[in-house]
Amino acid sequence: MAVLKVLFLAVVVMALVVVGLAIQTLFKKGGKFPNTHIGSNKYMKENGVTCAQTFDKMEQAKARKELRFKQLSLDESDTKNFC
Repeated sequence: MAVLKVLFLAVVVMALVVVGLAIQTLFKKGGKFPNTHIGSNKYMKENGVTCAQTFDKMEQAKARKELRFKQLSLDESDTKNFC
């Protein structure tokens, strides 16, 4: 029975938190949730810190520039063994 009381109390507290956030968002000027993404933080940008996804996209773009797919050729001596 004590477990149910604790569970009910936790649900009530979580509901109050959600309602509080909703009220804060509604009455705050602009009414938007704050953007907490690393990429939009100007102090992080100044220090050169990016999120993992952005860093990965930049590195993939560098790798694509380094690889020149138009210069690749097929070595036909390897393909004869498969037929």
